[in-house]
Amino acid sequence: MTPAAEPDRLPFVKMHGAGNDFIMIDHRELSGRGLERSLDRARIAALCDRRKGIGGDGLIIIGPGASPATAFRMTYFNSDGGEAEMCGNGARCSVAYAHRLGLAGDTCSFDTWSGALDGWVHGPGDIEITMPAWRDLVLAVRLDETPWEEQASCNTGVPHLVIPVGNVDAVDLPLWGPRLRRHARFGAAGTNVNWVSPDGPQGAWRIRTYERGVEAETLACGTGASASAVILCALERATSPVRLNTRGGDILAVAVDRDKGALRLRGPALAAFEGEVALDG
Repeated sequence: MTPAAEPDRLPFVKMHGAGNDFIMIDHRELSGRGLERSLDRARIAALCDRRKGIGGDGLIIIGPGASPATAFRMTYFNSDGGEAEMCGNGARCSVAYAHRLGLAGDTCSFDTWSGALDGWVHGPGDIEITMPAWRDLVLAVRLDETPWEEQASCNTGVPHLVIPVGNVDAVDLPLWGPRLRRHARFGAAGTNVNWVSPDGPQGAWRIRTYERGVEAETLACGTGASASAVILCALERATSPVRLNTRGGDILAVAVDRDKGALRLRGPALAAFEGEVALDG
């Protein structure tokens, strides 16, 4: 009897940015093993499954940059296996991972679906990036069927609804997250949903996010923190840099340049563990 062939094994590093966690893959490991076609949508969703796979809010492939001006390209997939336009914490983890691989220095430019961004390694696990210029800012979004008087929206690479409340812990997020994420107001693609509330006397804020593609609350969301910072500054309730205390207990700092429409996102990006996964079947 012919023995079964050994499954292909793919190295990975598990990273998190303020609790927002990702499976990091070096494209050279894919191409060197002839596995580029192995990571289809179903496979990525299986790897991101927290019970049967590695687990993660998404999977990121670090590949070659589009030109000599960019150190690498970040290709980001949500945990449902679909490719997404942008992920702020994923981009910060990508800078940290590319730095670890020797592909990027302490400062770099890198490619994303949303365009080229800049990154800085300030120290171990302390990563800052530029974000795509925000657009589609609406400070008064009418959603009469919700219990909140105030809702705003902004696109920071992906669309976000931001709702200021008195206390984010009081929000029934499992109820309202799915409802608002798929609200007809935001079309077929839907939106991400964030709630923010003041966090003590120092001007910081607390944030909770329901992320589309993950279809659940995540411990942090870089694009959501960025959209919330833009909206809070526009409402004159916060000044740049805006400090947001995430559900995972980490702080994300968002610098908002209202004149230039520019954003910078800074916070922790750390490796949790590494290993190999068998790609059988």
